[in-house]
Amino acid sequence: MTVGSQVKSCYASIKGIEATLSTLASQTNEKEAREVFRNAETIIAEIKEDMEKQVIWLSQEEPQYKQ
Repeated sequence: MTVGSQVKSCYASIKGIEATLSTLASQTNEKEAREVFRNAETIIAEIKEDMEKQVIWLSQEEPQYKQ
């Protein structure tokens, strides 16, 4: 597995985590749990943005990392 495909796989996993946290936050009835899920979702969203930039950089600047 190339570096590029590993980064893309990680990015896809992070997107899934973000979606799961959003679902959990909307399904819970407990205010404190909802806040925890939303805070975690915010952190994951920041990580996702960084990973997205890395995916773009790898595809544009480092052609050897393309699949």
